[in-house]
Amino acid sequence: MTWPPARILAAYAAPMAPLGALHFPVYVYVLPAYAALGADLGALGVFMLAARLLDGISDPVVGVMSDRTPAGIATRFGRRRPWMALAGPLILVAAAMLLLPPAGPTALHAGIWLTALTLAWTLALTPYLAWGAELTPDYAGRVRVSSWREAAGVAGMLGAAIAYAAADGPAEGLRNVMILLAVTLPPAFAWALWKTPEPADLSTRRLPWREALGRAARNRPFLRLLAAWLANGAANALPASLFLFFVSHRLAAPEHAGTLLAVYFLAAVAGMPLWSRLSERRAKHKVWGGAMLWACAIFAVVPFLGPGDLWAFAAVCVLSGVALGADLALPPAIQADVVDADAAEGGESRAGAYFAVWSVATKAAQALAGGVAFLTLDLVGFDAAAEVNSESSLTTLALLYAGAPVALKLLAVALVWRFPIDAAAQAELRRRIEEAAARGRRG
Repeated sequence: MTWPPARILAAYAAPMAPLGALHFPVYVYVLPAYAALGADLGALGVFMLAARLLDGISDPVVGVMSDRTPAGIATRFGRRRPWMALAGPLILVAAAMLLLPPAGPTALHAGIWLTALTLAWTLALTPYLAWGAELTPDYAGRVRVSSWREAAGVAGMLGAAIAYAAADGPAEGLRNVMILLAVTLPPAFAWALWKTPEPADLSTRRLPWREALGRAARNRPFLRLLAAWLANGAANALPASLFLFFVSHRLAAPEHAGTLLAVYFLAAVAGMPLWSRLSERRAKHKVWGGAMLWACAIFAVVPFLGPGDLWAFAAVCVLSGVALGADLALPPAIQADVVDADAAEGGESRAGAYFAVWSVATKAAQALAGGVAFLTLDLVGFDAAAEVNSESSLTTLALLYAGAPVALKLLAVALVWRFPIDAAAQAELRRRIEEAAARGRRG
């Protein structure tokens, strides 16, 4: 097993903490906060959808450009570092405009700066994920890399949840999150750029774009994993987008939202070593499928909860949080194996391009799930600012929060259960890649 040492894993994982601190508020706090401050809920859902559609172009462009960073720059700085160095300041500016809105903010203001933030985010996240996929060639070691990264992201989310909960109102909560981001992002990015190595590019050729697209379209493991990731991503995005609404209006316990989020995130971090250890003994896709079935069993009881069921929901947060750890750590590690399958056949290491599509799928699932959920709630008359909503709108909220995710996760399990790349298959792919690179150096 060839795992990076802890000091490398810590340096690599560091940027995910501020990115997590920003990512979670964008999907959990920002739109409800803007709605509470008077912005139109339906328009906010539309703008979320529109911002994510733009990612369908920007993510692949950045992914390919990071794969093919000019040789002079790549030789001196690496293929991934320059993009993250550029993205850091842009993220801070866009986040400040989104999280520090003017008085009486409009949905248009949110839409403009959400779009700017997603573009800056792309410049950092796509190369960053590709960098992680390349840190180790080991089948199980890749779970350890993604576990460190995603644990840092969860820690950032927890920090944002605490900062928001400590505030007096949504405007102050967003300001607290922005302060946290401004303090943590610059040193975290600097640490990663300084201390994390970039392994050598083992590509033996550069694929013409038609051939590159054709090979990706014929990569069956990739297509199966992508479909499963879309379904599971939508399943996770629904409760993330609706968490505050569910706790505030279905459970009638808005004062406990921050504590419940903290419990959920801590359970996710605590569960990651379990999934990492299991992946050393079992195929990663089987472990992930088992974790999703676990989550389905837990979420099946949630639509039946209501006011007075706070402790039952706290138990749901613990048990589903453990399952979240698998969702965060395992799929990116499986995706790294898919990149190996492409490189072994085509001769070019295209982690950036593949993780760009991965990012598009992630954002599309989040935007579609969140946008459709907000639009649906708007249609059934749910009012985020009202103290009392109709029973039918609250039932719709509960089904969107927990019922729909169960169906989507079951679809993801069916797609991933017979995934064709296990430890033996991945080891053979790495042997082919390394032998081809060695022949290329000799030639």
